[in-house]
Amino acid sequence: MRVLFAGVDYLGHQISRLLLSIGSAFSLSSLAVALLVSVAWFVAQRTRRGRRVRWRTILRALFPRRILRSPSNQADIGYLFFNVFLFGVMFGWAVLSYQFISNGIIAGLVALFGPATPSTLPVWVSRATITVMLFLAYELGYWLNHWLSHKVPFLWEFHKVHHTAEVLTPITNFRVHPVYSWIFANILAFSAAIANGFGHYAFGDTAYQYAINDTNIILVIFIHAYVHLQHSHMWISFRGLLGRILISPAHHQIHHSDNPAHYNSNYGSCLALWDWMFGTLYVPAKERERLTFGVQGHKDAHTVKGELVAPFVDAAAHFKIAPERRGALQPAPVSKRD
Repeated sequence: MRVLFAGVDYLGHQISRLLLSIGSAFSLSSLAVALLVSVAWFVAQRTRRGRRVRWRTILRALFPRRILRSPSNQADIGYLFFNVFLFGVMFGWAVLSYQFISNGIIAGLVALFGPATPSTLPVWVSRATITVMLFLAYELGYWLNHWLSHKVPFLWEFHKVHHTAEVLTPITNFRVHPVYSWIFANILAFSAAIANGFGHYAFGDTAYQYAINDTNIILVIFIHAYVHLQHSHMWISFRGLLGRILISPAHHQIHHSDNPAHYNSNYGSCLALWDWMFGTLYVPAKERERLTFGVQGHKDAHTVKGELVAPFVDAAAHFKIAPERRGALQPAPVSKRD
């Protein structure tokens, strides 16, 4: 009975943390805002074109049957349950220690430049600065992990799982392979720890970021503003300078496109700055571009074999020993989207 109660308690805790925590990337509050933004956007588009606005039309537009009934969407729901209820138990312990790395950075800076001098600035200045630094570090870590996942064939086999989605909904965010999640978490821990270490040394004292439920407040704002719509069929495009600073829903939908003209673009999460800086930015058109999603030639999509088991086999195939160079690892050729 204790095991049963423990299981129920864990299940309730995970659901509460996922849906009720404002700092969660999938909170009910952020999903509600995404729904309101979608309705407002759809109504504005219909009104601009002189068309009547009916609630039945809005519901059909926001929740089209072709998406809801898609095998891809059904697989995404399975990923949601797997990553929320199983992944944390299996791999949560394997993340690099954020605090350990941060303390190591501070110790290294002290050894090089001597003890830090406590800042005389108001507390809100140090906290605001640390908040921005950690947000930028998160975005850079996200971009770097995403870029590597497309450029390194071995890593692509695990990230490819996310790109096999043939329709996009907010739940598609959970469509990730456990190995990809593990690498992603470690890169984020490393990048955030470096920023935290430098920030704390600069201010000469511990400075805490502004956060909601341990989530950076800037990231929480973005999650509530429009991040959910990046995995959706809502074409909201940021243009001009704004399109070079922020990743709009259309930016990320372009990233998922199976059109070779769209490969190697828009790796950012909330900011397009790093894509702009490193030459991987594709600013989408104002009007909807015709897009199809998925990975060309991928077999067994939306199955446990094809999405959880096959990536290990495909990744291992990149390290075959060539007969003419015995003892040397040679990457095997691979057909991939980028």
